[in-house]
Amino acid sequence: MRTYGQYCGIAKTLDTVGDRWTLLIVRELFALGPCRHTDLRNGLPGIASNLLVDRLRELEEAGLIHREAAPPPVATTLFSLTERGRELEPVLRELSRWGMPLLREPGGSDTFRTHWLDMPARALTDHRPDQPAIALQLHADGSEDLVIEVKDGSVHTHAGRVDHPTASLTGPPHLLAATLLGDLDLSAAVQQGLRLSGEREAVLRILPR
Repeated sequence: MRTYGQYCGIAKTLDTVGDRWTLLIVRELFALGPCRHTDLRNGLPGIASNLLVDRLRELEEAGLIHREAAPPPVATTLFSLTERGRELEPVLRELSRWGMPLLREPGGSDTFRTHWLDMPARALTDHRPDQPAIALQLHADGSEDLVIEVKDGSVHTHAGRVDHPTASLTGPPHLLAATLLGDLDLSAAVQQGLRLSGEREAVLRILPR
């Protein structure tokens, strides 16, 4: 492992997670939970397979992830975050918050996965905790879905779909990101092409005010 050789908390942190792709691997494990090697490759377009193997080994040696053999019918190795690894959540949240303004413009040829909105979605607040539980489904054109579940004042996310979401938002990534960030109110986002189905008030319940 390369090191800055500095007795400083920031330098030591970067020694561990500052290499290219490392924090994005952690992002995938936060958003998706335990992952196979192929799951991580799908969420990290552009990474070489041997580099992913190297990064996973380094993260395991640093105590941030662990691997386990999944039983049949999966019968493969699953990677997941350790408690030490999960302590990186506030770091990723702040990086996501800081970087969200950079998503105000369309991404052009950049690849996108809807579950990459997991961190900004986790930062949303339930403004009506007295109301019944809701499930919101986000879908970016050409990508998979992210579900935001809201219950008793808590907001939880997971990749995938639910059978009967309370409301759904579908559209280009920059409109989904701007809406979650609060840069664009829901009405303006819809006028610009975001598609809303289901209960509008359920969406407004968690958007920044």
